[in-house]
Amino acid sequence: MSDLELPYAYGNPPLTAVLRSTPEDFQVEEILGYDADGNGEHALLWVEKRGANTDWVARELAKFAGIPPLNVGYAGLKDRHAVTRQTFSVQLAGKPDPDWSAFPAEGVKVLAATRHTRKLKRGALRGNRFVLVLRQVDGDRAVADQILKQIAQRGVPNYFGEQRFGREGGNVAQARAMFAGRRVDRDKRHFLLSAARSHIFNAVLAARVERDAWDSPMDGEIWSLAGSRSWFGPEPFDATLSQRLATGDIHPSGPLWGRGETPAQAEVASLENAVAADNADLADGLVAAKMDQERRALRMIPQNLSWRWLEEGTLELSFELAAGAYATTVVRELAVTG
Repeated sequence: MSDLELPYAYGNPPLTAVLRSTPEDFQVEEILGYDADGNGEHALLWVEKRGANTDWVARELAKFAGIPPLNVGYAGLKDRHAVTRQTFSVQLAGKPDPDWSAFPAEGVKVLAATRHTRKLKRGALRGNRFVLVLRQVDGDRAVADQILKQIAQRGVPNYFGEQRFGREGGNVAQARAMFAGRRVDRDKRHFLLSAARSHIFNAVLAARVERDAWDSPMDGEIWSLAGSRSWFGPEPFDATLSQRLATGDIHPSGPLWGRGETPAQAEVASLENAVAADNADLADGLVAAKMDQERRALRMIPQNLSWRWLEEGTLELSFELAAGAYATTVVRELAVTG
C-alpha cells in the first residue's frame, strides 16, 4: 500500500502544493533532550548541513579528525534535501579538538562544540523541530485552517513516511525477495526488515483509519505511553484511560511484527492477525529473522503546531514531533505535494 493509497483521517486534502522547492523550505532541528556534560573524550558537535546525507557528514567528520568512522556517532538520520541541525559525537581519545571552524565539507558547518563522556547512540533523541514552507499552494484555505486546528487537538495517524520504503516503495519488494532467499549485505538487511515491519504497521493503521478508530479504542486495545516505547493492556476502558487518551498521555497502538503472538486481544487481535495473514511472506520473514513483537503508537500529536500564510500561495508550518515520527505524515493530511 503506497503513501497515496493510505486513507486520510480528515477526508481528501484540501490543498495542492510544492514542498522542498529549496532545502531551506524543509528545516529540521534535532531535540536531544539532554546537554553535554562538558568533559570526556567525545566532542559533541552541533552541525548544520544543507543538501547533505547524515552518513556522509559522519564520514567527513571522521576524516577531518583523523579517526575511524566507527568513532563518530549520531542520534538519527536526517533528510538530505533539507537544512538540518543535529548533533554528532566525535571520539578524540586524548587528542585535542581540531579547528572545527575549518571543517571543509561543502554545505556543512560546525556551529558549536563541547565535550561529553559518551558516544552519541542511534535513537538517543527526544524529537525534532520542523519549519516547513509549502509553495504554489492552491485550494480551500478556510478548510485547510480548520484541518490544522483539528490536527493540533486530535493529531494525525502515525503512518511511517514514504522515506522508510525507498524509491517508489521498492524496499518492501526487496524485503520479499530477501525473505525468499536473495542475499543482501548486513546494512541493507536492516533497512529491509524495517520496511517490512513498517508496511504491516501502516496496513493495520489504514484499516483502523477506515473504521475511524485510529485515536479511539477497540476491544482488546494495547496502549502506547506517549514519549516512550512502553505499552500496557489490554484492560477495561474506564474514565481514567479516557482522560489519559484525551490529554495525549496514551495512544492506541499497532504492531511492529515479530516473534510471538500479538499482545492485543479480541477485535484488535483479529484485525492485526488478518493483516499479518494478508502479508504472510513479510510476517513469516520477520519471525524467521528473530525480530520480536513491539508496539508503535497509532496516533501522533504535533506539539506547538502553528501556521501562517506568508503571501498568496505560500504557507509556513512549524511543529515538534517525537522521535520516529514523520513531518510528511502531518503534511499529507493537509496537501497533496509535489
